[in-house]
Amino acid sequence: MILCSNSITRAELLKSFGVNFTQRAVDFDEESIVANTPKNFVYQAALGKYKKAKDIFGDDILVADTVVTSGGKILRKAKDEDDARSILSLQSDSITSIITCTIYEKKDLFFLDISSTDYIFKKFDSEELEKYIQSGEWRGKAGACMVEGFCKPYIKEVKGLETNAMGLPVEKVLPFV
Repeated sequence: MILCSNSITRAELLKSFGVNFTQRAVDFDEESIVANTPKNFVYQAALGKYKKAKDIFGDDILVADTVVTSGGKILRKAKDEDDARSILSLQSDSITSIITCTIYEKKDLFFLDISSTDYIFKKFDSEELEKYIQSGEWRGKAGACMVEGFCKPYIKEVKGLETNAMGLPVEKVLPFV
């Protein structure tokens, strides 16, 4: 299987479940997407990546895209520290949904899944938030959110697969690998 992603987290998830794969990213311009809902956005992004990967690699490809939404807004990757601060403030003391669209194709199989994981967060501590912003760990993360990192101590409740929130609901792909 070819994991068509640069994501270290997605690669680590596959390894932790014992899946054999190689990692090769595809370039897709998500800025070109016009979508009015988070689910539509993440579907279009995954589909765009899938089409590129299919052209380049053929079969046995796995692509995924993840979007974070809170307060009815799609929270993309933060552009800078101020953007990260603004995005994270929307998630503090609220419900944040992390939606992942996964496409896996191999000979005689096409699998598509859109999963959502909801996090109910406590209010973020302003000093800890500032340390996180300064660390730069939010860079490249949808919604500037790291549920396995900064956000973890603020989780009141989780509804859905945590692997989905980390960018790849591996449990849903495993039966087909």
